[in-house]
Amino acid sequence: MASWIPCLCGTAPCLLCRCCPSGNNSTVTRLIYAFFLLLGVGIACIMLMPGMEEQLKKIPGFCVEGHVNCDVLVGYKAVYRVCFGMSMFFLLFSLLMVKVKSSQDPRAAVHNGFWFFKFAAATAITIGAFFIPEGAFTTVWFYIGMAGAFCFILIQLVLLIDFAHSWNESWVEKMEEGNSRCWYAALLSATTINYILSLVSLVMFYVYYTHTDGCTENKAFITVNMLLCVGASVMSILPQIQESQPRSGLLQSSIVTLYTMYLTWSAMTNEPDRKCNPSLLGIIGLNNTTPAGKDHPVVQWWDAQGIVGLVLFLMCVLYSSIRNSSNTQVNKLTLTSDESALIEDGPHPENFDVEDGENRALDNEKDGVTYSYSFFHFMLFLASLYIMMTLTNWYSPDSSYETMTSKWPSVWVKISSSWICIALYVWTLAAPLVLVNRDFD
Repeated sequence: MASWIPCLCGTAPCLLCRCCPSGNNSTVTRLIYAFFLLLGVGIACIMLMPGMEEQLKKIPGFCVEGHVNCDVLVGYKAVYRVCFGMSMFFLLFSLLMVKVKSSQDPRAAVHNGFWFFKFAAATAITIGAFFIPEGAFTTVWFYIGMAGAFCFILIQLVLLIDFAHSWNESWVEKMEEGNSRCWYAALLSATTINYILSLVSLVMFYVYYTHTDGCTENKAFITVNMLLCVGASVMSILPQIQESQPRSGLLQSSIVTLYTMYLTWSAMTNEPDRKCNPSLLGIIGLNNTTPAGKDHPVVQWWDAQGIVGLVLFLMCVLYSSIRNSSNTQVNKLTLTSDESALIEDGPHPENFDVEDGENRALDNEKDGVTYSYSFFHFMLFLASLYIMMTLTNWYSPDSSYETMTSKWPSVWVKISSSWICIALYVWTLAAPLVLVNRDFD
């Protein structure tokens, strides 16, 4: 235990013990920051658990009965405070790490070490956030959260497209190396499953989220996104696209289509009109959820789309932390250079220091950083805002602070992000044909 004390003040490699796999300093550092974020997510989830409202009311001045409905608002406000602390921590480091070029920069030592002090700082910021006077804080932070979550949704798409391209390239290479029928069948099966799930989702949207005499907006959202997904899928297999990008195919399109269906569903779950926005429990006949208020003092924070959003968030954060940073779209997004990731063919054992039988990670950034420290922290800043909005279902209090309601701005943010996502994917297909003088290899 005593040997771990200097590790808390030292660099990331020191945190690798014999039970951990060997890895690069850059990868280990990202994993630790991801752990910081996930720890904050866990604390935010605890704030929404039944019974926590009574404990939160004990915080001096956090919620004053009589002015607002504290039974409804304390969990919501607590999540906002926790995520405010996380986001400010990562935003501070994003600004601090601007233009760090190598691990020889003194700021790189702060980025890759001093974990105890950084954990203490994040904890202090979060605790201090609980004592911020209410005023306009919640309203302002709600709109900041919407903007940040919108940006993170787009980052999620880039990560998903990168994953789809890597997946497709890996299986196509194995198909060309041998046993082509097996890998072709696997590729076809994965693509078919994605499209079947998208089609089932589409049918369920029309059945449960539209009515013959109303829900015009939902009808428009579903139809427009269906046509856009069909157009993008057809475009991905056009001869001109295949000639410029031989590895482009329906697997990537199917993943983008499925993600677009999720964003469409997520947008419709924030529809203010409850007739056009049934809960999952209401759909299967177990419950008919209504907004929380005086007659319904308990808010149902957890619903199906929120859980799916949380899973997608976890996958994207972990994937961005341990992915193999080859020359791909995420590489350009995060300004990353080549490196071997922890989960890939890691560095050779001779590149590691071994002390007392323990693995020491390699400092692979002496000549230059393998990713943008500043942008990595900014991405975690956006992720903090996204998880804040997801955990609270994008709800906001009404003008009297008595009930939690869904509002149209949340719907439009989500549905517009789905359109931008499709536009980004179409651009990745069309760019080599439009910008003929650029090398897209």
